[in-house]
Amino acid sequence: MISRARTEKLAFVTMTLASLVVIVPALAIIGFLVAKGSSAINWSFLTEMPRNGMREGGIMPAIVGTLYLVAGTLIFAVPIGILAAIYLTEYAPQNAIRRVVKLAIVNLAGVPSVVYGLFGYGLFVLLMHLGKSILAGSLTLAVLVLPVVIAAAEEALQSVPKSFRDGSFALGATKWQTIWQVVLPNAAAGIITGVVIGVGRAAGETAPIMFTAAAFYLPKLPSSPLDDCMALPYHLYVVATEMFDAPQKVQWGTALTLLLLVTGMNLVAAIIRARFRRAKSW
Repeated sequence: MISRARTEKLAFVTMTLASLVVIVPALAIIGFLVAKGSSAINWSFLTEMPRNGMREGGIMPAIVGTLYLVAGTLIFAVPIGILAAIYLTEYAPQNAIRRVVKLAIVNLAGVPSVVYGLFGYGLFVLLMHLGKSILAGSLTLAVLVLPVVIAAAEEALQSVPKSFRDGSFALGATKWQTIWQVVLPNAAAGIITGVVIGVGRAAGETAPIMFTAAAFYLPKLPSSPLDDCMALPYHLYVVATEMFDAPQKVQWGTALTLLLLVTGMNLVAAIIRARFRRAKSW
């Protein structure tokens, strides 16, 4: 019979190996991108307009377009996702309809992004006559990340102890006052985690914006939410798969820029999340 100490050691080794299987390839990919793309990253590459069909110049319109799309996604997805999670957690009756809705949310999280792209193209671009625009792309990406935001927010809300709600009710607070002043502040860290995951996915998606927002070559900045835009994921797709004469440093530089942008967003969100966690008293 294996002793308890050996069992614990075996479990530790197994978990360590499993972690290395995930971490080592990720670090290898990051190191490869840095080695290949760092030579292309400079001030002019990040701030200049593209020239000669994206073979020269910089990628500033793609960076700005990506930021616009991410901001629009946050504007639409976060309030709707949090309100939906509040309803499912605090107000919805525990019945079959609620279980079906939760199952639908889980299933929607696994739908391929190209399906969302076609959905956004049919609804926002054609039916609502928004055209290929930042607004249509943001709405499509918001639909894409909503299941992730709802699921994370719901889990965060459920993690707040019931005694917090009971104490608030005992002091005479209404249900909404309890949710707004007690539940949401204590669930903020978990909600931000879901938002970060959603934003990271939205910033790196190509298929949805290909149908609804992204332009192949647009050497100017968008001036309205109804304008189309360049975006880093689509820009990378084009220069890597359709422009065989494009310099490789442009491809790797764009990939590294996208990685740094997403990492920067995650870092800012992690700092905010850490502050909320430190503010917890439980």
